[in-house]
Order: sequence, then structure tokens, then C-alpha cells
Amino acid sequence: TMLHSTLALSLLLIAVSSNLAMAIKKEKRAPQTLSRGRWGDEITWVQTYEEGLYQAKKSNKPLMVIHHLEDCQYCQALKKAFAENEEIQEMAQNNFVMLNLMHETTDKNLSPDGQYVPRIMFVDPSLTVRADITGRYSNRLYTYEPQDMPFLIENMKKALRLIQTEL
Repeated sequence: TMLHSTLALSLLLIAVSSNLAMAIKKEKRAPQTLSRGRWGDEITWVQTYEEGLYQAKKSNKPLMVIHHLEDCQYCQALKKAFAENEEIQEMAQNNFVMLNLMHETTDKNLSPDGQYVPRIMFVDPSLTVRADITGRYSNRLYTYEPQDMPFLIENMKKALRLIQTEL
């Protein structure tokens, strides 16, 4: 019957368009995967260290490099605190080139005191790794714990100030 085929066609269209909507939604969410499990969905993440260096130089913003691993509970705890801190998220979105890595880079300057996770380091736009911007722990200079977010904020501000004063 005519009615039957019209119904079938409109059901098909509904199925196709909802699949399309899903595909479009997926498409829009694609960049989020670079936040690697939610360091911050609104942050634009670069994919590689090399890209990070290039963007830092080009934009005159410091590069913030977060080394972490998926199955590290300290990394998970830090990630949560980092993602929930509005001031950190805002600075990360606006003032920094952001990179999070689940592997080591070949740049030995990024592991001055060893290859542990989590660790956060800053590279200024002149492409100098700022070994002088450290956390609170003398045995792991670049590690931060969830309660250290105020300290990380200070270090982010320090990284921004250094650009103004030195470059």
C-alpha cells in the first residue's frame, strides 16, 4: 500500500537523520580525545611536543607539558583537581599552549630529575625548558598533588611573568 511505503520511507529517513546527527555530534567532539580523559574539555590541546614548541614560539605563550599515565592513581587524582579548578582551566585555555603526554619525549630537558608521573613542566616561547619553575617536593621537583593547585596556579603565573620580563 501507498501508506505503508510512505511510513517505511519516513522511518528510514528518521533512522538516517538520527545516525547523521550522531555522526555530527561525534565529529564535533573529536578534539576532546586530546584531553585524554578529562584534563579539560574546553582546552585546546596540541598533539605533539614539536607542535607545542612551534605554537609556543608562534603565539608567544608558554607551553605547559603534563606527563601522566592512565593507570597511575596520582595522575588520576591530579587530573580531577586540575579539571575542576576554574582558574587553572581559564589560564590553560587563554594563556598557554597545552600538551599532555602519556609517553616520554626525546627532549631530555623535560626530565631533569627523572621520568616520573605526574609531572608538569613549562617551556617558554624562546623554547627554553623552565627547570626553575618547580613544585613543592624536593625529591620530585615537577610533581603536583591535588592539594597543590594553588601552587600550580602560582607557577602558571610565574611562567607568564617570565615571558614579560625576559623576552
